[in-house]
Amino acid sequence: MNELMGRVLSFAKQVFPDQSDLYARLASDGQSPKALMISCADSRVVPEQIMQAGPGELFVCRNAGNIVPPFATQNGGVSSTVEYAVEALGVHDIIVCGHSDCGAMKALMNPDMLANMPNVAAWLRHSHAAESVVRRGYPELENGEAVRAASLENVVVQIAHLRTHPSVAAAIARGEVALHGWFFDIAAGQVLALDGASGQFVQIREGTPLPVALPAAPRLAGERLEAAE
Repeated sequence: MNELMGRVLSFAKQVFPDQSDLYARLASDGQSPKALMISCADSRVVPEQIMQAGPGELFVCRNAGNIVPPFATQNGGVSSTVEYAVEALGVHDIIVCGHSDCGAMKALMNPDMLANMPNVAAWLRHSHAAESVVRRGYPELENGEAVRAASLENVVVQIAHLRTHPSVAAAIARGEVALHGWFFDIAAGQVLALDGASGQFVQIREGTPLPVALPAAPRLAGERLEAAE
C-alpha cells in the first residue's frame, strides 16, 4: 500500500501539473466520453491503456466477467451505468471487452471453483448461455481452450443482453449507438473484434475497417413493414 500511496503523490507532483489545464476544463465543462467500455475487473486489463484514452475520453464499467445482466426492474450498477452513459452522456459506441485467461470464465467452465463464492456463482448465471454454447458447440475443447472459447462467446451473450436495456434499444432504433465486442489477448497484446456480419472475431489491423458487432443504423421494424406494403 505504501508503494501505491507513493504513486498517488507522484501523480500530484509530476503528472497533474502538466495536465492541469485539461483537468480544469473537465471540472468546469464536464465530461463527454467517446464510448462506454464494459470490461472485466481483472487487474491485467486496463481499458484506458488499451484505448490510449486520456481523462474524459472513456466511460468505463468494470466487473467480474465483463457481464451485462439482462434488463430488469431491479436496480443494478451495470444497468445504471449503461443507462447513464446512453441517456445522460450520449455515447455513440458501447464496447464489451473480454480477455484471455479470465478467472470468471475459468469458474464458469469449472463450477467446483465456486464452492466458497456464492455471490460469484450467482453473478455468473448471466453467462450460463455462453457456457452452454461452448459445451454443446465446442465439445472437443478442454481446459484453456474451452475457457478462451467461453470468453469469446460470453462477449456475444453480453451484447445480446445489452439490447434488452430500453435506453440501448431506443438508441439502436434511432441509429445513434453502435455495439462492439472485443477480446484482449494479454500475452499477445492484441485485440480481436466481433464482426457482426460473419459472427467471427477478427484481429484489429491498421488500414482495415474496424469490425463492428452492430453498426449504427436506424432499425425501426414498423418502417420496414410499411415499405413492404
